[in-house]
Formats: sequence, structure tokens, C-alpha cells
Amino acid sequence: MNASLRTAEVLRAALAGLLDGLPPSKAAQAVERLIANYRGVTPTGTPLLRDRSDVAAYAAYRMPATFEAVRSALDALADAAPGWAPGSHVDVGGGTGAAVWAAEATWPDGGGDGGRTTSVLDWAEPALALGRELAAESGAPALRDAEWRRTRIGTGLKLPECDLVTVSYVLGELTEADRGALVAEAARAGQAVAIVEPGTPDGYARVIEARDLLIGAGLRVAAPCPHSGACPIESGTDWCHFAARVSRSSLHRQVKGGSLAYEDEKFSYVAAVRFDAEPVRARVIRKPQTRKGQMLLDLCTETEGLRRETVSKRHGPLYRAARDASWGDAWPPHDAPTSAPESG
Repeated sequence: MNASLRTAEVLRAALAGLLDGLPPSKAAQAVERLIANYRGVTPTGTPLLRDRSDVAAYAAYRMPATFEAVRSALDALADAAPGWAPGSHVDVGGGTGAAVWAAEATWPDGGGDGGRTTSVLDWAEPALALGRELAAESGAPALRDAEWRRTRIGTGLKLPECDLVTVSYVLGELTEADRGALVAEAARAGQAVAIVEPGTPDGYARVIEARDLLIGAGLRVAAPCPHSGACPIESGTDWCHFAARVSRSSLHRQVKGGSLAYEDEKFSYVAAVRFDAEPVRARVIRKPQTRKGQMLLDLCTETEGLRRETVSKRHGPLYRAARDASWGDAWPPHDAPTSAPESG
């Protein structure tokens, strides 16, 4: 088992052990309220997680999905900067710590000779307390030794300079002024900034707003975009988002009222850096479509904006690579042949 999968398994086991004995009915009630807030609007300054029951429900309902979404974003960042690993990480609005688990899955060696220092900032003390408990079960120094600090997120927040700042599923809880101030501060403090939001039109709009602010602050987009230019998606007609497969534990299925062993978490994100990185030449932005003897790939490209490529059997190895391509993947793969497919 590779390090990334091992981290995911350890997290699931820690959640199961921590939540063992939680009455499903009580958890389900808290989950219903969390879903309403997650899909709606929460007043600024009002933490979603109020007490231990809320935090336990959140951990069962949202933490596995948040972990997989952030891990996907950080994996794309790592692919764009293969020689880089963060030696310090600040997770803003981190709650129970899904993003720091995702960083551990992406860079399991700790990010350098001295290991990775980690800080989680959030305004909900019950979430931080549960995050500490989960991290203690991880066996990873970057998690076990992390600082968990209660802090109001928004205007006035000052972050320490660090290699990586993550802000996941937070911007939707803030006013426009607080969002702008937070992104500006993240850009000032971090050598790399990764922002993840729900894969909805509103979530994408917040990511694009943050992307513009990061570029304006001098950072360059490393992922998912192939460039730092204007997004080619016309505002109001579509939105850029991706999907991460989430394995459901029996507790997860019970709390969420589902029967499938998995779910797909839809998310939007941007990762931007102050150092040299190599964005992909193109990225698959929709689920690839299969036709008889053909694969249709919808791409966002470095120089041609949005376009569709048709890869047929006559392309040989490239066709086989297209059949293996997934939503969100780089195209063409690094080891794929360079023969050009047809545009459609």
C-alpha cells in the first residue's frame, strides 16, 4: 500500500474509533443542520461546529470528502512542482484537520530534513479539540506535533510566513471583504497557496475570485489551469470543477443515510506558487466520453482555451492512454506518445 492510501486508511480508522458509540440518530440530526448550512449561507462570524456532537457529525459526514478533495488538489500541485515539498504548512479554517491529513498523504516524508511544521487555525474550539485527538492516532510527526490554535478567520488575520497555506471549504462562510483579506494574507504569507471550494457555480466563482487575487499578488497558477491567463469559461454559462472518489465506511453510510460503498465529491480549486512550477499543457475538465473506436476529451489548454480532442484507435498507444484518462487528469500523460489527435 502506498503512503497516500495508507494515510487515508489511518484516517478512516481514527474516525471510526473516535466516533464509536455515537448515537446515529443524534449524528443524523446534526448532519441535517450541517447540510443546510453547507448548501446555504452562514452568517459571518458564526462557526458551523458548535459542540462535540456537531464536530463528531461533521467528522463522519464531511471529513473523508474534504480530505479526498484537498488531496486531489495537493497532488496536482505536487505534479506541477515535483522537486518541491513544504517544510511548513498553515491550514486556515482547518476544523478537524482534513487538509493537514491530505498534506501528509501527498508529502509523507515531512517536507525536508527537519520534518514539516504544521499549524491549524479555526474559530471552533470543539473542532480543534477533535482534530488533535485524530492527529494523535496518525503516527505522523507533522500531524501529531501540529499546533491547533483558535483564531477568528477574516479581516485582521495575520499568518506566519510558510511554504504552504491551505484554505479549504472556508470562503463560503465569509463576507466578500473577509474573503479578499484572507486570500491576500495567504498570498503574502505562503510560497504556495491551495484553495478548495465546493464544486458548485458559487464555489467556482469564489475560486476564480481568489485566483485573480493570487495572480494579482504575484503568484503563478500551478494547477488545475495550464496557464495564469483569464479563465476561458464564460461566467454564468458553466463552471470548472472536478470529482474525487470517496470510500464510505459503514459509519459514514449510516450517518449519511446512503447505501453505496463510495461517493464522488465535487470540488473546485486553485493552487498558485511563487517558485518555478510546470503546469500541465492541458487538463481533462469533463468525464471522458466513449464512442465506438473513439474517446472524446474535453480539455482546457495552455494556448487554445477550451477544446475537444477526438482520439481514435488509429492513434494506438495514445488511444489506450485516452481510455485510461479520468476527469481532472493532465493530457497528454507524461509517458504518452506525442502524435496529435484530431480536434472535434
